[in-house]
Amino acid sequence: MSEAIDTRELPAVITGYLTAHQTRDLNAALACYTEDAVVTDEGHNHRGKPEIRDWLSRAASQYTYTTTLVAAHRVDDEHYVAVHHLEGDFPGGVVDLRFRFTLAGDRIAELVIAP
Repeated sequence: MSEAIDTRELPAVITGYLTAHQTRDLNAALACYTEDAVVTDEGHNHRGKPEIRDWLSRAASQYTYTTTLVAAHRVDDEHYVAVHHLEGDFPGGVVDLRFRFTLAGDRIAELVIAP
């Protein structure tokens, strides 16, 4: 069971990643991951930094959208959820996405993005 927290209470690596992702700072976003991290987005797994770099570069250029962090949840010391509201030119135009983070120390070991 998770508890709702103020978005400012998310761990620094998560807020740093979200800022880098939103500003399309590929190197800063990639630095937040462990070497063997896994990202799952749109049902596809991206394993390790080279695949995550490819995914980040494609995701940043595919659509134009705005994103607003609207909620955060703490599951335990290693698991957090950040909820983003997106609006843009992607199919459907509006969606709330849950970014489910698993941390390993001060890095992201896993990220699952889903509605």
